[in-house]
This record gives sequence, structure tokens and C-alpha cells, in this order.
Amino acid sequence: MPRGFQIRATSITILAHLLFIAITTLLSVWLFHFREGVAFNSSNKIKIFNLHPLLMVIGFILVGGEAIISYKSFPGKRSSAKVVHLLLHLIALASGVLGIIAVFKFKIEAGLPHMFTLHSWLGMSAICAFGLQYILAFFAYFFPGAEMSTRATLLPWHRFIGLVIFLLAVGTAETGLVEYFKFLELFRNQEALIVNFTGLLLFLFAAFVSLTVILPRNF
Repeated sequence: MPRGFQIRATSITILAHLLFIAITTLLSVWLFHFREGVAFNSSNKIKIFNLHPLLMVIGFILVGGEAIISYKSFPGKRSSAKVVHLLLHLIALASGVLGIIAVFKFKIEAGLPHMFTLHSWLGMSAICAFGLQYILAFFAYFFPGAEMSTRATLLPWHRFIGLVIFLLAVGTAETGLVEYFKFLELFRNQEALIVNFTGLLLFLFAAFVSLTVILPRNF
């Protein structure tokens, strides 16, 4: 085996799981300790907006990343990993849609304009592409399922496009953190550190998820 592939995917997925926990912890501290929590209906509009980063980062990106690495981290049969992959992506899609609804609701109630930043353009592109990818993959690989030869032909493209959408979502989150950082004028305080470390760990999570795609399984 080539020396570059002596590292196995499972060890990398462990690091990705740890980053999942770390990012979730940082985001929870930021939103619930510094930003007054979350709510879908509230007189405090910031609570409605806070649902957006919560759902998009934890639900859409982190759970979506776990879905990508499920084939390398789930110890069961491939058929079982396939179901886990499908369900985690469904959770990610539902979270992403709810996250988009939350930010639109916030802007409507706050009287703010929609879809005028690069962040919003990238985010809408990511969620639409993700939904289309999910529908096509569901019919091709799950029900009713295409011919084996067709599946084999589509698989490299399915992996590539899925990874591109995941990286697009991470890039969108990074631009969102930058926008929020500037909007709140977070400089040299604990909240600024949390926002910066969240962005840094998201980058590392994306790197480890991408690495697991190209590395072989341990089992």
C-alpha cells in the first residue's frame, strides 16, 4: 500500500467527532450566554435570528458532515451505513430549511432587506443544491434505485458534488461569522474569541471530513 494511505479514515473521523462537540459547545455558549438564547416567536428579534446560526452550523453543516463520514465511521454493514447516511442528510436538510425560514422571519419582522449579501447568495445556493442532490440521490440509490451500472457511474459525481456543497456551506458559515462579527463590533473580548475559534474549528472540521472521503476504512 502506498505510504500516503497508511493513515486510515477511522482515526480521522474521531477527530471530526471531537470537533463536532467542540463547535457545538462554543456555539451554544455564544448564543445562550452572550446572545440571549433562541426562540422562533419572541418580542426580542435577536432570539429569532439566533436560530439561524444554531440550525445552519449544528444541524446543516455538522450533521451533514457526519453524514458524509458515516460510511467511514459507522462500524456496521454498508447497507446500515447507507440508512444512517440518508437519515443524517435528511436531518441536515430539514435543519437548513428551518434555518433559512428563521432568518427570513427575523428580517421580515425587523423590516430588513433580503438576499443582498454574498453570504445570503452562497447560503441559498448551498441549500438549494443540497436539496436537489438529496432528491436525486434518494431515487438513484435508495428508492426505487437505479441499475447497478448507473449507480457506479454516478457515484464519483455524487461524492464530488456532495463534498463541494458541504464546503460551500462551510464557506457560507465563515462569511456569516465575519458579517456578524463586524455588525456587533466584537473586538478584543471573550465573545470575539468564541466567534473566531468557532470559525477556525469549522475550517478544521471541513478539512477532516474531506480527508475521510479519500482515505480507506479500517474495517
